[in-house]
Amino acid sequence: MGAELNFDVIRLPEACRALRQQVRAFIAEEIAAGNFNPDAGDDGYSTEFSRKLGARGWIGMTWPKRYGGGERSFLERYVVTEELRVANAPVRLHFVADRQSGPVILRYGSESLKADVLPRICKGEVCFAIGMSEPSSGSDLFAAKTRATKTAGGWLINGTKIWTSNAHQAHYMIGLFRTSPPSKENRRHGLTQFMVDRQTPRISINPVYQMTGAHDFNEVVFEDAFMPDDHVLGEVDGAWKQATSELAFERSGPERFLETFYVLTELVRVLGERPDTRCAEGIGRLVAQVHALRCMSVSVAGMLHAGREPVVEAAIVKDLGTIWEQKLPHRARDLAAFVTEGAANRTSFEEQVNFATMIAPKLTIQGGTTEILRGIIARGLGLR
Repeated sequence: MGAELNFDVIRLPEACRALRQQVRAFIAEEIAAGNFNPDAGDDGYSTEFSRKLGARGWIGMTWPKRYGGGERSFLERYVVTEELRVANAPVRLHFVADRQSGPVILRYGSESLKADVLPRICKGEVCFAIGMSEPSSGSDLFAAKTRATKTAGGWLINGTKIWTSNAHQAHYMIGLFRTSPPSKENRRHGLTQFMVDRQTPRISINPVYQMTGAHDFNEVVFEDAFMPDDHVLGEVDGAWKQATSELAFERSGPERFLETFYVLTELVRVLGERPDTRCAEGIGRLVAQVHALRCMSVSVAGMLHAGREPVVEAAIVKDLGTIWEQKLPHRARDLAAFVTEGAANRTSFEEQVNFATMIAPKLTIQGGTTEILRGIIARGLGLR
């Protein structure tokens, strides 16, 4: 039984299949050169790697060429994302900017912001963070209290964002702030998106460590931090629809079920070429489940390519993907329980399973909590 799964089972255009081979060849060269370790258990931050991807046109792939993009399809971008995530490639520098921040700026930013920021994202030079969740409200964005108050030439921001991935490394943040109270008629009223320069005075960043000791979450505190008027994205007080559209990009990609995928590949290796019936059946179930998730995720990429906003569909992918990722380490440990200590990769398998078990809780937080996602799904189905 081989450890590599065939991702071409789902029919994609010929351009996607050719692109997949190019990406795999590039990744193999980078691994052979020692530029990253696919068994590290978590993707990392590498300026050099992100710039190499940018030089190949693999960042901002769907964006207009006048801003440095490639005007390629969402399905082609999906292939690149999938291969990089399976390989645990060091994509942290550019990934959020490529996935969602760039599209938000492209749609709602001023022309000066587009011309300045988007080409630098495409080159792999700019890191973004997302400022949505808050200490007192979590993923309930309606309840956001971090406030932007109008002042001469701009806005003063006061309040706190939490669980802000990569804020300590980011050059910019797209933040959702309250600019006026919600109305009785419309609880969604009163939220505005801003592009925040992290070097702005009076912004402090405090680390939030995981059980593994890893640092990617942060608390971001604003104390009269000034944002100029041209950093407002879209409509003042009307950003709720913008934010939900952005979350469709964040929640639907293959990263939402591939973050612990390395456990599955290590499980296949540790069980060997001839697993017993119980183990073969267990692997079959896991592969069938991830295949179903992938079908759903590719479908959402097709919706995005068609110009639709699959908010509910993206929430379903994220919810089911999180459940699968969190259960995978426990299921793998159970299936490998009777493997002898002498198995070739037994030690690395245990290390990967232990690491995945410790990062599993954070998977519920990032991209929206399970409760919020299920509320979105229920509303979309007319159940609430």
